[in-house]
Amino acid sequence: MTRTQYLAPAELELFGSETFWSSGSSTRAETFQQLRDSAPICFMEEPIIPDFGQGPGFWSLSRHSDVMEVSRHPEIFCSGLGTNIPDLPIEIAEFMGSMINMDSPRHTRLRMIVNRAFTPKRVALIDRDVRVKARQIVASISELGECDAVEQLAAQLPLQIICEMMGIPQEDWHRVFELTNVILGAGDPEFTPSMEALMSAVMELAMLAQRVGEDRLANPTDDLVSAMMHAEVDGEHLQPMEMASFFILLSAAGNETTRNAISHGLHLLTQHEDQRQVWQTGLGEVTPTAIEEIVRWSTPVVHFRRTATCDTQISGVKIAKGEKVALWYESANRDDRVFDKPFEFDVLRKPNEHVGFGAGGPHFCLGANLARREIGVIFEELFQWLPDIRISSEPEYLQSAFIHGIKRMRCEFTPAEVPALDLDD
Repeated sequence: MTRTQYLAPAELELFGSETFWSSGSSTRAETFQQLRDSAPICFMEEPIIPDFGQGPGFWSLSRHSDVMEVSRHPEIFCSGLGTNIPDLPIEIAEFMGSMINMDSPRHTRLRMIVNRAFTPKRVALIDRDVRVKARQIVASISELGECDAVEQLAAQLPLQIICEMMGIPQEDWHRVFELTNVILGAGDPEFTPSMEALMSAVMELAMLAQRVGEDRLANPTDDLVSAMMHAEVDGEHLQPMEMASFFILLSAAGNETTRNAISHGLHLLTQHEDQRQVWQTGLGEVTPTAIEEIVRWSTPVVHFRRTATCDTQISGVKIAKGEKVALWYESANRDDRVFDKPFEFDVLRKPNEHVGFGAGGPHFCLGANLARREIGVIFEELFQWLPDIRISSEPEYLQSAFIHGIKRMRCEFTPAEVPALDLDD
């Protein structure tokens, strides 16, 4: 009865066309607008997934207020049964997603262990390292005059920071880049042609991280992995396979999503010259709001899913125990009930209650502050040394209902000589 009353209009189905998920958010804007206005909570069929078939369907939430409400009530809408629309075996989902696919008390325990490793001293060192590495990355492309804005620029800073934080040897950094492309490229046949390719990438990344965790457990040093492996909460420590699972989450979520925010930011500043000028002429004042606007506009994670733990309701719509609920962050970040002129890119936007890092609750992005730091610093370095950088080709978008990704995109700029920034400067 409830599902029949709230079936999504046929013309607003989200999985009827491959191009819908491979052409960027602008192709989806009108559909999500119609959903917010006429069917903000509706029941949809799931896509057919090779080797998995078709799931039972899900509730689609497109308004900001409903996304926030569900996120703030994890006791009613859990994460432990999966956070993507298709169902995976719980063990695989938990291993691939670590704490994202956990509920309390296990989620709380793991998050506390990780938090305890991030001492003020270590955070300060990471903060400084972001600036040094950003300068090195800009210097590495500065004399080329043009490059791939994704792989050679946007991807490098979050990749290097996370790999170094987690003790991954430098010779393996590019392999981590390739493996995370496969893991978060599910749905795009170029990156992830099969479930076998996906699981192979997951296991290779896990083994790489497990080796580091086991080494630091036996031979601790003064680094983050050692601190994590030896941190204790209620007598419990992080196990090597838990560290491997956490690294899959950190390398995928912290690397890919920040990379895509930077990529989208470069594209946006090319499209909106007036906003570039506002930011470039007021760096100290504008950077904080510009970062939030880039994250709102790009929304690197398009959706997450929750599962009802009991019979409940959302804005008067009855949801049965066990039914899946999709939180469309991309739609919530364009909701004109919350954002003034939501389809305008405004680096001075304030307030900006976007859900690009999640929508509150215990699963709010653990790395949000690091992501903000990386986005802000890389643009400050670009504005200083390559101020005329522009995107020179159309973005090639990832085919995905989960990640709003850009696979390739060229940029050009006037060559310059960029001095190194020493740690002692």
